[in-house]
Amino acid sequence: MSLTGTPFLYTTIVLSVVAVILPLVLWSRMRGPKALRAAARVLMLLFAQGTAVTLVFVLVNNQNNLYDNWADLLGTGNHVQQAADLGRDGTGGIAFKKLPKVKQDFKEADGPGMHAAGGVRVTQLKGRVSGVNAEVYVWLPPQYNDPAYAHKKFPVVEMLPGYPGSAKAWFGSMKAHEQLLPLMQSGQVAPFILVAPRTNLLAGVDTGCANIPGQVNADSWLSIDVPKMVMDNFRALPAPQGWAVAGYSAGAHCAVKLAVAHPDRYRAAVSMSGYNDPIGERNSLAAQNPTLRAENNPYLILKKASAPPRIALYFSGESGDGYQAGVAMESAAKAPTTVHVVFLPRSMGGHTMALWRPQVDTVFRWLTLQMGQNRAKGQDRSLTGTTGTTGTTGTTGSTPRTQSTGGSTHAALASGTSSPAGAARKP
Repeated sequence: MSLTGTPFLYTTIVLSVVAVILPLVLWSRMRGPKALRAAARVLMLLFAQGTAVTLVFVLVNNQNNLYDNWADLLGTGNHVQQAADLGRDGTGGIAFKKLPKVKQDFKEADGPGMHAAGGVRVTQLKGRVSGVNAEVYVWLPPQYNDPAYAHKKFPVVEMLPGYPGSAKAWFGSMKAHEQLLPLMQSGQVAPFILVAPRTNLLAGVDTGCANIPGQVNADSWLSIDVPKMVMDNFRALPAPQGWAVAGYSAGAHCAVKLAVAHPDRYRAAVSMSGYNDPIGERNSLAAQNPTLRAENNPYLILKKASAPPRIALYFSGESGDGYQAGVAMESAAKAPTTVHVVFLPRSMGGHTMALWRPQVDTVFRWLTLQMGQNRAKGQDRSLTGTTGTTGTTGTTGSTPRTQSTGGSTHAALASGTSSPAGAARKP
């Protein structure tokens, strides 16, 4: 029975109801020795507690798409076939753009929200560069199958969840496709192809979207294998001008890191409640030693770049949870790099889907403009602030008079956290 399926949820509800009724009916009717009656009553109480805890977990998991299946929950899933040393560029010397096209088999995806807004499709992809074997979800904009757009290529946004998190989360909990469908139909948002690849590749750890020889090549999976598959199977614009990456929490860190490290593969990145230093996720493989941390910290990558990359970055977050990461990146950015920082007050909802879900509209209007799509109608009405040479600081509430650091040290600014609690925060 699927962990996220409706049958499992209904079964859990029924068992919870039964667990409440049993002691009400049988408590005083128990027969036999005193020890046996006591043991039976304890078992009924444990059964009631267990079903209640299970029901709460199922409801929370379905709401937030934390674990996609039993293997993810139990820590038995492993989607890495091999993790060769692919070098600094993550290609291993493979001319991946010249690899033969491979047509993928797609089927309708199952789960909450998967059949809405025209439906989401899924395929199992064997990464020819990364050695990763995992699922990728794809949603096509309403214009894609319109005869009037038969010869048009479409921009793409790769969408990354937090950790732990399911690749379905952007369609299930975030309802991105349901929110964007009417905006795309009305021309307020560009008709993006939405792509959500699996990021939970190893049991019990966050890959940090890093390439770590002998363990995982998550960077190459996300920035090479997945885009190659999309280009092979759909009418997608080429990189970098047609590609962006967006994420929340740990996925936000990944999104910015991928764009800063690979400006030849992405034009823009969105970070919602993210961080720069990989240690912002305590289970990150990219934080296991100082060298890996530095190599996967977008703030340090940007500062050390031989030339400022032509990318646009969007950061949103509360003080101590994403805002400082954006301020740090803005301080390090030089033209043509642009950074837009949005300050969110604590009243907005905390480190939850309730904070990120309403930002989908704003984020995709911004992406529409930054990627040069549909400029006539893609007005950035939901963003405020004053644009400078290298970035913008705005807010969904009131713009701070100064860029608050929340009492953070320079090191905390670089990591995107302003307290030990913030550094250890998980999605």
